[in-house]
Amino acid sequence: MNYIDEIKRLKKEKNALILAHFYQTGDIQDVADFVGDSLALAKIGQEAKEDIIILCGVRFMAETAKILSPDKSVLLPNTDAGCPMADMVTKEALAAYKEEHPETYIVSYVNTNADVKALSDVCVTSSNGLNIVKKINKDKILFLPDRNLGGYIQNETGHEGMDLWPGYCCVHHNIRPFMVKDKMEDYPEAKVLVHPECRQDVVELADYVGSTKGIIDYVRQSDHKQFIIVTEEGILHPLEAENPQKEFILAANELVCSNMKKLTIEQVYQCLKDETGAIELSEEVIDKGNRPLSAMLALS
Repeated sequence: MNYIDEIKRLKKEKNALILAHFYQTGDIQDVADFVGDSLALAKIGQEAKEDIIILCGVRFMAETAKILSPDKSVLLPNTDAGCPMADMVTKEALAAYKEEHPETYIVSYVNTNADVKALSDVCVTSSNGLNIVKKINKDKILFLPDRNLGGYIQNETGHEGMDLWPGYCCVHHNIRPFMVKDKMEDYPEAKVLVHPECRQDVVELADYVGSTKGIIDYVRQSDHKQFIIVTEEGILHPLEAENPQKEFILAANELVCSNMKKLTIEQVYQCLKDETGAIELSEEVIDKGNRPLSAMLALS
């Protein structure tokens, strides 16, 4: 069976939209209607006319899409595709923290589960987090769950009243400076592009620090020809397709998200065919989860 052709046929038949994250495999990115980061995909789904959204990513991304599009059917092709970092903060743990620190303003990375968003004051992304925290006039802030992104923002803003939840992205956190330095020695002319989910000692090696989309935009606008990429390897697919005259060197073989790679093109087909993997959220979670997302858009 040609899954690509069948997916294209079923999309039209079922009035469905396929959204894929940059960290998906190349064949899934190619069959998608839009490829982007998690929040951009959710916003595209919100604005789309289609009734069904196939979210090719991990669970928190599909939940965010459902929060923004509660009247649409949001489907996750592999329901086992979660995010270890998102799971490092639970609603029970956050509720206990809020009870002990009632005056603290809760800033949640969009890479969180829906029930955690529902307890948050504002959400941020890796691209807008720095600017949003600069606008928050609060003495006490909790940034969760990624202590690396939160630490980067804290260093850039100088905010002295910021607590950092002890979470991290397994893929980015495991990259060490020596891995990047080895590539820098092999490619001395290359620009080093680092995602802010990396540890501070890796971020300090960067010529540019930014989100996945930020890295793609940086490469597009740069006259440079070589780049060392320090984020998940799925980004190489759009980078190489858009910039065939440029060279991209992945900083380490470890830069692979196993959860993102759980989805296969066959699962996308089966999900679309049978309309399985529906994301179900309570009205309360949708309502409360929408508030920090709306606050983010207002501050962006």
